[in-house]
Amino acid sequence: MPGTQHVPRARAPRPEPPRVVPETGSLDEVRDASHHCQACPLWAHATQTVFGEGPASARIMLVGEQPGDQEDLQGHPFVGPAGRLLDRALGDAGIERGQVYVTNAVKHFKWEPRGKRRLHKTPAQREIEACSYWLEQELAREKPSVVVAMGTTALKALLDTSHVTLKDTLGRPIRHGGRWIVTIYHPSYALRVPDEAARHEAFKVMVDGMKLARELLNRPPEEPPA
Repeated sequence: MPGTQHVPRARAPRPEPPRVVPETGSLDEVRDASHHCQACPLWAHATQTVFGEGPASARIMLVGEQPGDQEDLQGHPFVGPAGRLLDRALGDAGIERGQVYVTNAVKHFKWEPRGKRRLHKTPAQREIEACSYWLEQELAREKPSVVVAMGTTALKALLDTSHVTLKDTLGRPIRHGGRWIVTIYHPSYALRVPDEAARHEAFKVMVDGMKLARELLNRPPEEPPA
């Protein structure tokens, strides 16, 4: 396995969070506070905040980009088509969905109208930064050993830099912030690539990344990749 990546320093300070939860506050308190977030304009057009879900102190955390249409309506992460593909990838990697904590870098659905449909729009950097407080709180309270960044937005949010790319890190775990970060394609990417061979390859990258995350759970923190 290639060596650990080196992460550049952060670009700039992040915006102040709208509601600060005490360091001693529980994850449930953080979740409740997130429903009042108006740190960026996305809240005004979303049905609700979609916070992360999973067992307390999960050893693996999965971070996606943002809620989709079904997630926005139901209030739970990864319950639409991308969520079903994610469940398949987890199953193929020998990981149960109930064992991991699943969340997104941005907690509100960003969309644009297309007829009667609401189509996904990629969050802007300022929106990722505005939502970074909530992801930091999830990381601080869950304390995962391995975080799986699903897509470019998640990777940017976790590293607070644009100098490390998804392409460069696939299959190459990053040691950052006292934990391993593994990168994979976002499930929605694997759903929308145009041809069957590309979809198969994207799904394989997802499964391989999940297997790598599981393997890293048993690796001592000080041990570099082989």
